[in-house]
Amino acid sequence: MLSRVAESLYWMSRYLERAEHTARLIDVHLNQMLDQTGGDENLRWQRLLRSLRTSLPAGEIDAYSITRLLTFDETNTSSIVSGIVAARENARQVRERISSEMWEQLNRLFLQVKQASMEQIWHAEPHKFLNSVKEGIYLFQGITDATMSHSEGWHFIRVGRFLERTTATAVLLDTHFSVFLTEQSEYDNEPLDYLSWVELLRSCASFEAYCKVYTAAIRPAHIAEFLLLNAETPRSIRFSCAMMQNALQAISKATSTRNTGRAERLVGRLRAALDYDQIEEILSGNMHEYLENIQRQCALIHSGIYQAYIAYPIEVALTSRGAAQG
Repeated sequence: MLSRVAESLYWMSRYLERAEHTARLIDVHLNQMLDQTGGDENLRWQRLLRSLRTSLPAGEIDAYSITRLLTFDETNTSSIVSGIVAARENARQVRERISSEMWEQLNRLFLQVKQASMEQIWHAEPHKFLNSVKEGIYLFQGITDATMSHSEGWHFIRVGRFLERTTATAVLLDTHFSVFLTEQSEYDNEPLDYLSWVELLRSCASFEAYCKVYTAAIRPAHIAEFLLLNAETPRSIRFSCAMMQNALQAISKATSTRNTGRAERLVGRLRAALDYDQIEEILSGNMHEYLENIQRQCALIHSGIYQAYIAYPIEVALTSRGAAQG
């Protein structure tokens, strides 16, 4: 597979996962506003922006301006429109490598968000629009699994999806637990309540799955354990790392490129730590540092993927080709 094809499939998947994550967080936050009373709403919006790695906008912070920033601002790389536009452009560059059904669904999603406006969705109820974006991305992912050959390109799509998910979940947990684990935060001075923990679970599409494991008892330690270390829920960091490792191993078997082991070793080491770490040890130590380390490991895995498959020197490519022919 050409490196440019691998890169486009990888980023197409990452951008769509990012757009879905943003849509879900906005939707959950807007719905949660209806149930929460008291407290400083500005602080909650600031927490949302930090969890999406988005700078505070100039001027007043309110529901309308933040929703517009995170939905339709194409200069914001975390916005829904920005992610879907970038995903479609990457898909266009590898049109011959994806199925017609994938291309048609991504185009429908692209047209849906480009034709919408903030005024339209705000007056017609934002939930309907945000839910349709999430469902459109879920449909694309299902179509991908059902119509695309499960070969090297499909595995690059999976690596992109789960690497993005691991990073986003780690940032979200870090933002949320930094308020809980410190008496006074640089940003927040309001305690997290029951609804805030429910919001965190819903932000990871995991509230119902959590209740099936722990019943409806909302405890921060259980939430951290579930979203970090659960091996079965598709939104946990441990599960995502396992999927990344499986995909990278499949790519390694499918390609004759040499020096591909760095990314595999990094994700294997991260997965091993998650397999054996205990939540009591994580919470009694420095959870912020623990989650930051996961983010650093994800950045190193990304660099390892690029070095092995995308931005490798020409000498490596010639050596690998000669070895394959020999």
